[in-house]
Amino acid sequence: MTLPSPELAAITRRWVTFMVSQKGEAMANMLSKQEPLLFCGTADTEIYRGAFLRKNYPTHVNEIPLGKQENVEIEAWENGEMGWAFWQGDIRFPNNSEAGRARVTLIFALEEGVWKIQHIHNSFPVSNVESWGYEHSAIEALLNAAQTDDPQIGKTGIASVMFTDIVDSSVLATVSGDARWTSCVQRHIGQLTHTVETNNGKMIKSLGDGSMSTFTSAAAAMRAAQAIQILLEADTTEPKLQVRIGIHTGDVVEAGDDFFGTVVNKAARIASVATGGEIRVSDATKIMVGRSDDFRFEDMARVKLKGLEGDHSVYRLTWR
Repeated sequence: MTLPSPELAAITRRWVTFMVSQKGEAMANMLSKQEPLLFCGTADTEIYRGAFLRKNYPTHVNEIPLGKQENVEIEAWENGEMGWAFWQGDIRFPNNSEAGRARVTLIFALEEGVWKIQHIHNSFPVSNVESWGYEHSAIEALLNAAQTDDPQIGKTGIASVMFTDIVDSSVLATVSGDARWTSCVQRHIGQLTHTVETNNGKMIKSLGDGSMSTFTSAAAAMRAAQAIQILLEADTTEPKLQVRIGIHTGDVVEAGDDFFGTVVNKAARIASVATGGEIRVSDATKIMVGRSDDFRFEDMARVKLKGLEGDHSVYRLTWR
């Protein structure tokens, strides 16, 4: 007989509380030791299984900023040694003034008298960029490096600036080991540089697993971004990489081999709110190509960007 389960409701509440409290190790302890074990997230590539999930889920969770739950509703049921729960509510992160709607479904199994989670499904029924809106450390570090040089005033002009960042790099680095990961990143940056230069761009800076490049036209920047995603999707080398890409177009100041200005900061912030496999562009970049049939845009979102006033429109550039 299927009955309501206050116990599973309490466990589910604890699970989500841990998720927005950077308590990844505690969440890992709640996972089943039996197979199958599966996590399914919002992005199309966020599917993790078995031992990989058990080992690396804490790192994944600890990257999420501290958040606050609001308007929470939970229903939970059990039948013998199986149970399931549904959590829905709003989660507010410090870099977003508005809370994002979230849903979590959990499937449980009794293991030696203790409920353990065997299946997790996270769902965010609005744009990922609206839901999360938090910064990723690799992009932040790259931006800081770009701004620490002393900018001697040089040429000015309009340029499209592109930032890239490998998703889940800390997890991949842990699994791969230092030597293999270093080689992987070097190969990736080499491919990025070639793709940027092939599309008449210039690689300005790379730091860790992030990169910054510039283009004299928005169309060239977007073609390069599409080529990067297509290349990564076709690559069968392990570990398989995914990158987030952000592009903004505007006035820059060129100083030697570096570029400075608000356009650089905004491009980095747009990359920070993209998800794995996404290309996000500003409204200025989209406007530059007009009604060109070469590009298609979806999922317009109004977002807050760190260090920039007001709301900003960003679009997902399709590439498949």
